[in-house]
This record gives sequence, C-alpha cells and structure tokens, in this order.
Amino acid sequence: MDALELADWSDFFVATVGAAAAFAGLLIVAMSVNISVVLAAPTIPARAAATIGLFVLVIVVGAIGLMPDVAGSVLGWIVLASTVVLCVFQVNATRVVARDTHTSALQKTVKNVAGAAPLAPFLVGGALLAAGLGGGLYWIAAGMILGFVFGVIFAWVTLVEVLR
Repeated sequence: MDALELADWSDFFVATVGAAAAFAGLLIVAMSVNISVVLAAPTIPARAAATIGLFVLVIVVGAIGLMPDVAGSVLGWIVLASTVVLCVFQVNATRVVARDTHTSALQKTVKNVAGAAPLAPFLVGGALLAAGLGGGLYWIAAGMILGFVFGVIFAWVTLVEVLR
C-alpha cells in the first residue's frame, strides 16, 4: 500500500480523529465531576484508563493516517506498537475486573470482552499493513468503529454506575 491509497481514507480518518477526541474529552470531564466516587469504585479507574487509551489509539492511528506521504507499512508498525501499549492498560483492567468480588462471572466476561474486542482488529490490520498485505485498513476501520461502540457503552455505564 502506498501513500496514495492511504489518502483515499482521509475523510474517514478526519471524522474518527475528531469524534475520538470529543469522546475522550467528554469522558474525562464527566469522570472529573465525580472523581472521588470514580476513584472509590473497584473497577472503574482501570477500565476508564483503557477506554481513554482506546480513544487515544483512534486519534493516533487517524492522525498518522492523515500525514502526507506516509507509507502503509509505517502506519502498520505504528498501529501495532500503539495497540500493544493499549493492551497493557486492557490487561490491567482485566485483572482488576477479575478480582472484583461484587461482579458475577458473566458480568466480568462481558466487561473484559468489551474492553478487548476493539484491539483484535487493530492488531490484525496493523500486521497486514506492516507486512504489505491488503485489507489492513478495513481491519483498522473495524477496530475504530468497535472502539467507538464499546467506548461509548463504557462511558454510559460508568456515569450510571457512579451515580448509583
């Protein structure tokens, strides 16, 4: 994939960067309003860090995708490296959720799958781009879209849980 093909995705990247920045900012502001309650919750801080990290991943990937003359393989390696960093946050969130004694096994599974689901398409897409194979941008787009879906769900659940 060359930079010219990547340019075909510029509108998608512009839209996702703007939306991810808005969602990350709203989540941070919403949490800061009730920060003492958020910090007292057993799983919310770790899950929030992973969710904010997910929005940052979308911003980074979209911003790099918008850079002029960036090669697809470069974007692929950046996606892989950035996703690995985010995996550290998600693994921490998974460990915190697993230790929560107030959550059923089904709820733990749902929380952990929702946190990890967007990461797989980023890893597949990044690997395909880094290897110079086709289809990588579609996988990354799927990761971005899943990131929005699960990120917004987490934000909503967090706001509801905090105010209970």
